[in-house]
Amino acid sequence: MLAAQRQSAILDAVRATGGVRVADLVDRFGVSDMTIRRDLEMLSDRGLILKVHGGATALRPGATEEPGFAAKAELHQRQKDAIAEKAAGLVQPGTAIALSAGTTTARLAQRLTAVEGLTVVTNSIPVAELFHRAGRPDQTVVLTGGVRTPSDALVGPIASAAVRSLHVDLLFLGVHGMSARAGFTTPNLLEAETDRALIDSARRTVVVADSSKWDVVGIATIADLAAAQVLVTDDQLPDEAREALTHAEIV
Repeated sequence: MLAAQRQSAILDAVRATGGVRVADLVDRFGVSDMTIRRDLEMLSDRGLILKVHGGATALRPGATEEPGFAAKAELHQRQKDAIAEKAAGLVQPGTAIALSAGTTTARLAQRLTAVEGLTVVTNSIPVAELFHRAGRPDQTVVLTGGVRTPSDALVGPIASAAVRSLHVDLLFLGVHGMSARAGFTTPNLLEAETDRALIDSARRTVVVADSSKWDVVGIATIADLAAAQVLVTDDQLPDEAREALTHAEIV
């Protein structure tokens, strides 16, 4: 395969899934790690992809572009696993928690299926499915109704009304983006409304988001940064982000 053909195939894969990993491309094309990195460099120089550690992603989405759940699940997997592991340590047996939609909250849900006596409120179809498959009789899962989004969230007036009638100890909120100016954001107007209802239902809000979400701004603000008490993220946040979060008194 010629280099131009391989690069075209890589670009197609990035556009189809939202992101690719160097290791997977090495296996797929049977070439060296250095060759794939050179391909990604060339595609990045042409403004067609965004290089990230260990691979590449599609260019930063617009304010209303909402990637599907499967595409987002492929991105920043190591960071999401570490975030989920840390966040799971905040959950005590026998408490009521809420999990918003998102790939990071789904990874957190995988770990929480082992916690005794949980009551879980969620508007995420994948999260509810994870708890259902675990089949623990001591856990109760409340899945809101609503309109399904590309990221497998249930949103809109029905979802928001269901959430407003409930009260939980802890909310784990996944977000599309976060910035000092716009706060926590989403590309889906209805999801912003439902996420605000989740925040109102919780005694404490924990945002789970990797550092790639910083300075990404969706069309709708969910809440100001100060609405969260805790942010669980990775160690790659820029200094400006740390300053903004400190100012908002987020741990």
